Amino acid sequence: MAVASSSDAAILALGVVLAAAYLFRDSIFSSSSPKAVPVAPSKLTNGHGNPRDFIAKMKEGNKRLIIFYGSQTGTAEEYAIRIAKEAKTKFGLTSLVCDPEEYDFENLDQVPEDSCVIFVMATYGEGEPTDNAVQLMENLADASFEFSNGQHRLEGLKYVVFSLGNRTYEHFNAIGRQVDTELTKMGAVRIGERGEGDDDKSMEEDYLEWKDGLWAAFAEAMGVEEGQGGDTPDFTVTELESHPPEKVYLGELSARALTKTKGIHDAKNPYPSPVKIARELFEVGGDRNCVHVELDIESSGITYQHGDHVGVWPINSDVEVDRLLCALGLYEKKDTVINVDSLDPALAKVPFPVPSTYVTVLRHYIDISAVAGRQILGALAKSAPSPEADAFLRNLTSNKEEYAAVVAHGCLKLGEVLQLAAANDISVYPTPQNTTAWAIPFDMIISSIPRLQPRYYSISSSPKLHPTSVHVTAVVLKYESIANKLAAPRLVYGVGSNFLLNIKHATNGETASNATGNSENVSLPVYAIEGPRGSHKVEDIYKIPVHVRRSTFRLPTNPKTPVIMVGPGTGVAPFRGFVQERVALARRTIEKNGPDALADWGQVSLFYGCRKSTEDFLYRDEWPQYTAELKGKFMMHCAFSREPPYKPDGSKIYVQDLIWDDRKNIADAILTGKGYVYICGDAKAMSKAVEEVLARILGEAKGGSEADGAAEIKLMKERSRLMLDVWS
Repeated sequence: MAVASSSDAAILALGVVLAAAYLFRDSIFSSSSPKAVPVAPSKLTNGHGNPRDFIAKMKEGNKRLIIFYGSQTGTAEEYAIRIAKEAKTKFGLTSLVCDPEEYDFENLDQVPEDSCVIFVMATYGEGEPTDNAVQLMENLADASFEFSNGQHRLEGLKYVVFSLGNRTYEHFNAIGRQVDTELTKMGAVRIGERGEGDDDKSMEEDYLEWKDGLWAAFAEAMGVEEGQGGDTPDFTVTELESHPPEKVYLGELSARALTKTKGIHDAKNPYPSPVKIARELFEVGGDRNCVHVELDIESSGITYQHGDHVGVWPINSDVEVDRLLCALGLYEKKDTVINVDSLDPALAKVPFPVPSTYVTVLRHYIDISAVAGRQILGALAKSAPSPEADAFLRNLTSNKEEYAAVVAHGCLKLGEVLQLAAANDISVYPTPQNTTAWAIPFDMIISSIPRLQPRYYSISSSPKLHPTSVHVTAVVLKYESIANKLAAPRLVYGVGSNFLLNIKHATNGETASNATGNSENVSLPVYAIEGPRGSHKVEDIYKIPVHVRRSTFRLPTNPKTPVIMVGPGTGVAPFRGFVQERVALARRTIEKNGPDALADWGQVSLFYGCRKSTEDFLYRDEWPQYTAELKGKFMMHCAFSREPPYKPDGSKIYVQDLIWDDRKNIADAILTGKGYVYICGDAKAMSKAVEEVLARILGEAKGGSEADGAAEIKLMKERSRLMLDVWS
């Protein structure tokens, strides 16, 4: 190998030096002062361009209040907006009303000292946060979550809590209470008492009673005085003389529906699903109805699982639409095109797509069929057509006992209250001739009446057997109001279920026996089911706008696990889907492994109840088929409350009685087989009674007391082995 000369070594050394000088030139030739080093954005530096930074938005909009709402169906959002409006009217304070899902909470500790955070929180399911509040609740409860101060502390943060729930549920207002507890632990300071609304009685009255005390405490804590605000409208309504007809919303629920463009179908863009089948499930000729509807979802992109819910988007009935049009003096101009603009988009967004028409807004977009709220009536009194009508509304507003007796117990809608106040007859079909017109600005109607929401039903099918259709089982809501000095008892009709009943009648070419349309007397409600521009009727096929909402109400994946289902009445709906799910799996298993393949499967037991086996036994002809296909692994226990046998004392037999009779098998399935229990139906009576009898059974089987059984029930819920899908 050749040896390098001394000159070669010198040249090589010079090259190394020059290369090093180039690589480290910034360090060698820089000035003696240190070079500024870019600092990564910290939790303290939130850029104003960050759409998830609510502090920046508060400062930019000069807002002293920020209101977060946890809402599943829109009710909590409505109350959040009402609080914001009242703060503006009373104190001149503007608010930022926020969906917590759209913001980050690392800078919650940066809320200024002169500001306040208001939480309006609904409780969903079994004490769970609503979908849009999951991250917020995790951040508040997680002790390792750091705010921008580097700690899990919110010293001195002023806050208010109004919670929404239903006392018939075990975890009444659990989320609002948890927010209050967590904030207090972190050093935050609550203003006033925590509000708790109970939907089982009157959410509205609970809110009204709470807010009066709140505002007094709020004024003191925030250093503000009443009278600094003003009664300003939220919206401006403009009548448009000319507008391209194809760009006017006539009931379409999304821009895609209006333009007929494809897109994902969800709550913001429901799918107009063709009705494949609509039939009566109760005995024909009775005084009650239960509708079975099969919705075609083929080619829609919609998928579902057993236990999910389907949201059905109904419309208001013709009679209530005409009633309010007449009471507002808009009947003759009902088809006038209007545009609606928000005067403060951060406080009140336009709640429906525009431009539209007066009649469309009342038919499709706002809930005019709900019982009129007491606070709304006070705001409308100033527009009364006579001193007597003014006094009538002001009395209802100030006298909650009178309001309860006349409006709440009488189930009076806003249009009916306006008619009664003007001494009109609400028992005849409303016309401009028999209905006094009020000079109520339409923007007040939009502000005062919430958006018409979808009605949710437990899906009663399995995609394993019905991949291209969603089945709905809906008992039709119809009941008699309580008589009062102003209104005789009359039938009250639920919006969603009677809308479906109208669809069933039309699909089958039936005529409701006393549906009178525009005749003199008000009777069964009639709906414009053809849809906007007739788009919901194609030849003889009707369409219903729907979307699917996911649920955690699911069967265990292992078919060897015992399953106990309790679902009287339409509570059986999801269990029809559950059983179909097992049937589909059984068919595949038997095909693969032979006729004895189900031998080691767990028992599936269904406890069902109704009035009579011949009157309202839902899907009576299907259950024997499922029993045969599941080779004895499915058993149905039926309680018929209005036919023999009765108890020895003559009282009726209900599902909880059947459960007690089968207590040995139930205890064995739960304690030995680690079985799952599902309850669906009435939360007020049935669900509680079933849980109580299960606690007795488990306590006895464990050799202890009912309290021991109740502890086992609690543990099952925590482990998702006892799940409820109940309503009040």
